[in-house]
Amino acid sequence: MKLLRLIHSLDPAAGGPVQGIQQLTPLLAARGVSTTVVSLDDRKSPWLAPEVTMPLGYSAHGFGPGRGVYGYRRGVVNSLQKLLAQADVMVIHGVWQYHAFAAWRASRRLGPAAPPYWVYPHGMLDPWFKRTYPIKHLKKWLYWPWADYRVLRDATAVCFTSDQERTLARQSFWLYSARELVVPYGVQFPPGSTDSAALASQRQAFEERFPTLRGQRLILCLARLHAKKGLDLLLRAFAPLARQDPQLHLMIAGPANGTSGAALHAQLLDLARREGLERQFHLPGLLQAELKWGALHSAELFALPSHQENFGIAVVEALACGLPVLISTAVNICTEVRNAGAGLVQADTLAETHAALARWQAMPPAERATMASAAARLFRERYELSANAGRLLRLMEATNEGSPLPEE
Repeated sequence: MKLLRLIHSLDPAAGGPVQGIQQLTPLLAARGVSTTVVSLDDRKSPWLAPEVTMPLGYSAHGFGPGRGVYGYRRGVVNSLQKLLAQADVMVIHGVWQYHAFAAWRASRRLGPAAPPYWVYPHGMLDPWFKRTYPIKHLKKWLYWPWADYRVLRDATAVCFTSDQERTLARQSFWLYSARELVVPYGVQFPPGSTDSAALASQRQAFEERFPTLRGQRLILCLARLHAKKGLDLLLRAFAPLARQDPQLHLMIAGPANGTSGAALHAQLLDLARREGLERQFHLPGLLQAELKWGALHSAELFALPSHQENFGIAVVEALACGLPVLISTAVNICTEVRNAGAGLVQADTLAETHAALARWQAMPPAERATMASAAARLFRERYELSANAGRLLRLMEATNEGSPLPEE
């Protein structure tokens, strides 16, 4: 099978969808799938270099840079049409940017010869954006009827990574039509997860980078610095507990993209200073490779009280490490986590986040250990990507052959 994927950017700092492509592609390649990824990145972007993409099992084309956030660039439709004519299935990642509408236009030009295409909204239809950014939502309404509404309407499948995401997607626009499908998603087993020496090496790398955390109690959050992540909420909820326990530390690790990310970085540091938490709060930026896994294996709890979260790759990575999670009801896999007993789930408010942290503090060690075992079990049963890759491929093969979508 020849798979064509489209995404606005393959920059690793862009978040979960990029990680999903990078982790899933080698697994599909082992099953005979050849993947080409198209983005609106500048073709000279370092993450498009063959020495980066080829080991991951795909070839990459940068058709940008496009204009502004939307990413319009003349000639993209013609280029996509040529690639699409050679593909068996196309997958579009994300909406509201030009790559999605350009892909729809290329498909329409090919007519009956066009292969089936799937769309992953990746949470971009969540009504949280409508409530939080009403002016932007009005602008989207001007764009929606003649662009992304059609992208979704004509897709073979609009893919959601949880039932909660699918339900929420129906609430943003009254003009909505889609062949909905909840598809398997997840991450691979963490590197070295069955090798005690590798785990020790990861922890050692983390402790050498952050020596003041050796022997301390760590609550970890891996997230880009964005208002929707509830990071200020987490820090405020953490502060009273930290003042009671000097061994308790909070680390929020992730990139600060753009001016808004830089502003939030400064806001968090100022808040920590005003709360007297300079020693117990850490904001190191993006952690990758051994440092990221070392952080996950060194922490006792993963926390992400987001106001909106489609899936939460970092949440699932924590589960894969047997790390209990504290997440809000706005994280779309919260029902699965709650039902499995793999973590604490609460509303995205200061009072409830503080109450959940306090509950964790008071929890007996045996109960924490039970929750850690449940976290690892939930990952194995639902989010382990090697197993999900086979299920995903079978769905793609069915749509490629013209078979109807499965009943749920």
